[in-house]
This record gives sequence, structure tokens and C-alpha cells, in this order.
Amino acid sequence: MVERVTIADVAARAGVSKAAVSLVLNDRPGTWLSAEAADRVRRIAEELNYRPNPAARTLRFGKAPLIGFVSDDVTLTRYASAMIRGLLDIAESQQHTVLIAETGHHPERLEGVLGAMLDSRAAGLIFGSMAARQMSLPPLPKDVRVVMLNATTTTAHPVVLPDERAAGAAMARLLVEAGHTRIALIGRVAPELLPPEESVTILDRFAGIDSVLAASGIRLVADLHSRVWEPHLGYRLATELIRSGAEVTGLICLNDNLAFGVYQAFQEQGIRIPDDISIVSFDDDVFASILRPTLSTARIPYEQMGRQAMELALAGETTPARHLIPMPVIQRESIRRL
Repeated sequence: MVERVTIADVAARAGVSKAAVSLVLNDRPGTWLSAEAADRVRRIAEELNYRPNPAARTLRFGKAPLIGFVSDDVTLTRYASAMIRGLLDIAESQQHTVLIAETGHHPERLEGVLGAMLDSRAAGLIFGSMAARQMSLPPLPKDVRVVMLNATTTTAHPVVLPDERAAGAAMARLLVEAGHTRIALIGRVAPELLPPEESVTILDRFAGIDSVLAASGIRLVADLHSRVWEPHLGYRLATELIRSGAEVTGLICLNDNLAFGVYQAFQEQGIRIPDDISIVSFDDDVFASILRPTLSTARIPYEQMGRQAMELALAGETTPARHLIPMPVIQRESIRRL
């Protein structure tokens, strides 16, 4: 086994004391070294591949250089890599390790996971969800930093969410600015069917869409409801829209899954996208760029949300504010200007 490089090894190679090395590598004030000597210490530490001793840092600072990430089923989805990449990028830049655990919506598993992370004296906990929803947390020690990622809770903690209202407005505006006034919507859900345990952001998406249409004096030609957003329901609702005979030039789908089914229904009926009808959607699923024509959609910023959550956790932020991350508008081939 290769022996661990110690702070003493760095000090000996640099020709300075161990205390001086510790001050430089931890960016702490009080070092008497010149800037040139400090740069030499950092260079030698990198050459020797020096890594701080986690146990020593825990004794010195009272907390381990660990952040726990606890999610419901994030790692089981294809979106996980972006969210986790954002978390890891920020943690690694500050020499913190991320412990990742999945609970699968099982309360008893959550208690066990939290017990292990608290026993490790983690510096903070980030609770994440793939569906932006309200999560129930057990009582936690007051000195533990908590950040909610794509989730909220009934207790007061910082929250990181996508800016769904702005995204809804932006996607509706794409159709309006392209000259569309006969617009339909597929996928609305009645507010009473959307408790916070299922979603805390989708109503904002509706509000953004409705605000732009109202400001433009546009009334929806058709407003088709669906509590579940899957391709087969998009196909069914698009078929209903076609059979209704409604004259529609622009269509807003509430997510890409619905849009995939809509594409199939229109193509079967010989309705051309975007020549006959323009379509916008949300999420930016990987298939949105593979469809032909490619789908215009608003991307959920998982990586940026992960980065923001980790920055808040490492900064020790406790103010229970909502941090809204912009959803990039990805304009592709599915919109025609009238």
C-alpha cells in the first residue's frame, strides 16, 4: 500500500514548519510566509498529491469535511448525473466529500440514513427530490445545516427550486411573439389535485403561461386536462384535439413526455410540425433534441440547482429563502413564425 502523504512531508520538502503549511493550505490568516513561499507550499502539496486528514480536520473544526445528500429516488433517474455533478463540483472545490444516500420514499430508511450521517459529524445535509415537492423531515439537531434541493419542507430551511413561473411565461411568449393567437394547452391539472406533497412548482408554470396569454388578450382555443403526464396521454389528448375540429396554430405541452405522444398523433394524421402547428414544451428531456423536428422546450436546470444547494450548505446559510434558478429556453425547430 502507498503511504499517505502527511503535512510533515510537505513541510520538509518546502523547508517550512508544519504550522506554516497548515495555515497556507487552509487559507487561514496569520501566516508569516511570503507570497512566493506560500505558492511553493501549494505547488509541493499538489506535486505530492497531499490530501488533508479527515479525522484531523474533524478534531480541529468540530465537523467532518462531509456533506450528506439524501434523496428520494434521484439516483435512479436519468437526470441524476446533472444534479449530482453540480453538488460534487462545488464540494470538491472546497475539499469536502459528499455522502449520497437514497431512501426510496421509505421513512424507516430515512431515519437510518440520517443516523449514519449525523454519526459521521457531517457539516451539512442536502435533501433532494426529482419531483419538486414538499418533503417531511424528522427532527434534526439545531447545529446541522439543512438545504432543500428541488424540494421544500414545513420547517424553515433554504430552498433551491427551478423558476417555473418565468419558464411558463417564456414558453408562452415564444408562441405569441411568433404571431400565434389560436393556442391550445395540453396537460393542465386542477389546483385541488396538486397537493404540495406532489408538486410545489407546477402551479407556478401554469401561472406564467396564463399571465402572458392574458396580457396579450389571448384566450385558449382548448385547455385539455391530464393529471398524469405520459406519452400515451399526450397521444390521446392530441387525438381529441384533432377530432374537435378546433383551429389551432400553437400548442403548449406541459412536459416533454406529453409532447412525444402529441408528435405521434399529429404525424399519424398528416399534421406537419411546425408548418401546420407549432409546439413548445418543458423539461428538455434527452429525446427532445432527437425528435424530428426537434422540440422547443424549457430545461430544468438540475446541475445549476445542485451547485447552488451545495454553495448554500458550505456557506452555512440558514435563512429560509427560496432561491429560484432560471430554466434555460431551448428554442429548436418546432416553432414557425406566422
